[in-house]
Amino acid sequence: MTATPPDRPAILVFPPLVPLAVLLLGLLLQWLLPLGLLAQIAPLGRHIVGILAFVGGMALVIVANRFFQSIGTNTRPTLPATALATEGVFAHIRNPMYVGGCIALFGVAVGFALDWVLLLTLASLPLLHYGIVLREETYLETKFGEPYRRYKAAVPRYGWKA
Repeated sequence: MTATPPDRPAILVFPPLVPLAVLLLGLLLQWLLPLGLLAQIAPLGRHIVGILAFVGGMALVIVANRFFQSIGTNTRPTLPATALATEGVFAHIRNPMYVGGCIALFGVAVGFALDWVLLLTLASLPLLHYGIVLREETYLETKFGEPYRRYKAAVPRYGWKA
């Protein structure tokens, strides 16, 4: 007797824990071992870039989350996908929540001159890609088949389709 696999992606880590860990560890490292690289940039410019990136990144996250809710699918990847999101922001980018989260973290790092948060954001990208995104794609392809394969071929994973 074989067990039926759970109806959810086999992600390595719950996605919101990645930016939270990056932020907390980055703050700790900034306190213990400040690098001072971003602090060399003029504060006004740093703050403007930080605010714009944070607001833009969070807007992507919020819009994507609301779209998931509007089509009645789960936003948490630990729960089953009940619908395929291919319209709205998802017509332009396949992973707006992850991209938006990274942009928002970039904004926090730049705005507050947190070198370690910026470095750890970059270092977390392979975990995000291999441990979450590719596993979600495998799950969605298994669950939704050809419609998901067509969507995947038409919409970039991280870039923006005009």
